[in-house]
Amino acid sequence: MKFGKEFESQMVQEWQKAYMDYNGLKTVLKDILRFKQRNASTPVASTPRRSLKRRMSLYRAFSGLTNRYRNSPRNNDEEVILVDAVQQDGSELGQYQTTFLKPGEIGGEYELLFFRRLDDEFNKVISFYKLKVEEMMEEANELSKQMDALIALRMKVHNPMMKFDKAALEKLTSNSSTRTKSGSLHMNVIQEVEMSGERYMDDEIKETVETSGVQKRGNGRKVVSIQGFRPASLEVLDHVKLNITPETPVSTLKNILNSNVALSFTKKELRKVEERMIKAFTEFYRKLQLLKRYCFVNLMAFSKIMKKYDKIASRKASKTYMEMVENSYLGSSDEVSKLMERVEVNFTERFANGNHRKGLRILRPKTKREKHRITFSAGFFSGCSLALVATIVVLVRARDILRSPGRGRYMENIFPLYTLFGFIVLHMLMYSANIFFWKHYRVNYSFIFGFKQGTELDYREVFLLSSGLAVLALACVISNLDMDMDPGASIFGALTELVPLGLLTVVILITICPLNIIYRSSRFFLLRCAFRCVCAPLYKVTLPDFFLADQLTSQVPAFRNLQFYVCYYGWGYFRKPSNNRCLESEVSQAFYFAVAIIPYWSRLIQCLRRLVEEKDVKYAFNGLKYFSIVVALVTRTGNELKMGMTTWKIMAAVSSGVATIYATYWDIVIDWGLLRRNSINPWLRDKLLVPNRNVYYVAMVLNVLLRLAWMQSVLGLRETPVLHRYFMLYSIHFN
Repeated sequence: MKFGKEFESQMVQEWQKAYMDYNGLKTVLKDILRFKQRNASTPVASTPRRSLKRRMSLYRAFSGLTNRYRNSPRNNDEEVILVDAVQQDGSELGQYQTTFLKPGEIGGEYELLFFRRLDDEFNKVISFYKLKVEEMMEEANELSKQMDALIALRMKVHNPMMKFDKAALEKLTSNSSTRTKSGSLHMNVIQEVEMSGERYMDDEIKETVETSGVQKRGNGRKVVSIQGFRPASLEVLDHVKLNITPETPVSTLKNILNSNVALSFTKKELRKVEERMIKAFTEFYRKLQLLKRYCFVNLMAFSKIMKKYDKIASRKASKTYMEMVENSYLGSSDEVSKLMERVEVNFTERFANGNHRKGLRILRPKTKREKHRITFSAGFFSGCSLALVATIVVLVRARDILRSPGRGRYMENIFPLYTLFGFIVLHMLMYSANIFFWKHYRVNYSFIFGFKQGTELDYREVFLLSSGLAVLALACVISNLDMDMDPGASIFGALTELVPLGLLTVVILITICPLNIIYRSSRFFLLRCAFRCVCAPLYKVTLPDFFLADQLTSQVPAFRNLQFYVCYYGWGYFRKPSNNRCLESEVSQAFYFAVAIIPYWSRLIQCLRRLVEEKDVKYAFNGLKYFSIVVALVTRTGNELKMGMTTWKIMAAVSSGVATIYATYWDIVIDWGLLRRNSINPWLRDKLLVPNRNVYYVAMVLNVLLRLAWMQSVLGLRETPVLHRYFMLYSIHFN
């Protein structure tokens, strides 16, 4: 792989603009190369360049055998550039400026432009790196304060009633330069610490070893006396609010009624605090790794581009420039490395019981390995599903099912039951495509959604689940068709109608199965998010919650099919399919309204919750969008159930028109951030995730066309096919 592609693959997506513009500098070097090729003179002899260079070395003056150990002065003719640090007012870091010493040569203006661009890129990189290092140091200070609170909480929980008297405390801290006030603590006189080396010892342990020495026991473990030990102060707990109560509907109501919740200092609270601190340390260490990689790849990029310059321009400037880079803050600063080492040491001592390997295994989780059996199984099931689709087509044509007397009954009763699985499979296929493009464009979706490291599903695994469900559904369709159309099918009776219900039962049981099979962590994560969407006003809205709620708004036809399951089997119509009157009962019509409104209503409540918490008016306008869609759905559903009534048709047309215009504008302008007049990308936005701008133009046009098709179906001008309706409701976000 070429370095340019490797450099792009190592980029952090959020920091993309802060990296060196390697391709832009390569373009300038290509201009230099083209200029030199145009102005190259005809060679005098056909002697190759390397051969000529070797011949000329035969006539070079002899420098002696001992001069190789001396620092010979640099030839002034070989000096191409001079790099200086120019200090600017109000800036701690100086701006580096390169002076090109040979601008008068032919093509010198191109090389001068190259070094100007190079200086701009280097100053940009070093400024960003310095800013991020300062942010990491501030975050490290915040983590230190939280660790003080955690240590004090540990002491309070483990020994809540033990007190030090002043004499014992002064004796305990006699060798320490800092006196600690009396507090709630109980310590043994001797503390055993199993040390694997001085490198992994905490500062407190080092201080103890220096002041008190190390004693040794017969079992080979080292015993450290705690003379000079400084206990942590418990006063920090008086100024800390432990936000560890899991948010539930009951806790939310308690916080509304009574905001002053006293701390109980239990082991359960301590365990929850430790879990959150472990997560905080892991995320902080991950940021440090990304920042260290940012420094490394940029240093490599500057080295590569200077070597290319030397090769193209036949200069020797890379050594001078790289010496400046290595001596700069970017190349000489070791604050990140020291901070990473400090995090490893403290995390190992505080959370891994001194086990360095265990601590690093938590801080540096292994990347998820791609399994070949997943790829094979996905291909196998997808091939089987295609074969089953072909079988259904052949079966329908061979038995002339489309002209059979039971065709109408089958399309009214059985087809909606299996359509539910078609919607689910199609949705999962779209989600697997999303994951594929997220990974392709280096979007860290596992971190964004809060998946536990190593448990997130890859697009192959989602595709495997969708293809497996498709095989089950298609096999049931074939068995149902065979039993219904067989002349001897009367022996099966109502059993043929129970096949879709059996398949739905299997899917539900697998989804809620507590056993650690079929991606249990992902299934439970989905169930938790779905429950939080249903109880939206009583839970704080997180990104997975409103993302799932947005996806569920595209599944209104699937919810209505699920409602048909309840009516068809709950009211016993499956025993007499010819007397199916699900849509005629008032209860069924009420649920027909409700199931269409619930997803949008949940999203509306989420917007109102965020409006109350964040005080941002944009959530009010977003909630108004969902409210307009709810009104449009109610009027359109009423128009479908009350055919021929002009009032419902007018109300459906007006409300659907308002909702269509509002939702289209919000999707394109607010959610996608497009149609920016002053953007560097015409009528798009400055930062694009997908490099090809035509994708965004096509997405905008499709969004408008599909919503217009929805309006036509509302007005009764044309009937929207099932798949067309699904794609119309499902919007792909390019954020």
